[in-house]
Amino acid sequence: MTNTPIPLRRYTRESVRAYLKALNNHHNGQLYDLVIAEVERGMIKEVLLWCNGNRTRTCEVLGITRTTLRSKMRKLDIDP
Repeated sequence: MTNTPIPLRRYTRESVRAYLKALNNHHNGQLYDLVIAEVERGMIKEVLLWCNGNRTRTCEVLGITRTTLRSKMRKLDIDP
C-alpha cells in the first residue's frame, strides 16, 4: 500500500460542487473571489498552526515573503 496523496484539486472540486448545489441557482457572481479567499485563509491558518505560529517558517513553507504574509493576514482577518 502506498501513501499517494489525494490531489488537492479533488477536494477543491468536491467543495465547490457542494457549495454550488447548496446555492440552489442563487448566486452573487463572486464565487471566484470567495473560493480564493477561503482557500487562502484556511491554508495560512493551517500552516501557521503546523509551524507553531512561527511566521518565518510559515513563509518558507508557503513560499511567500513576510510582507506578503502580513498583508494576507490583515486582508483575510487572521489573528497573529
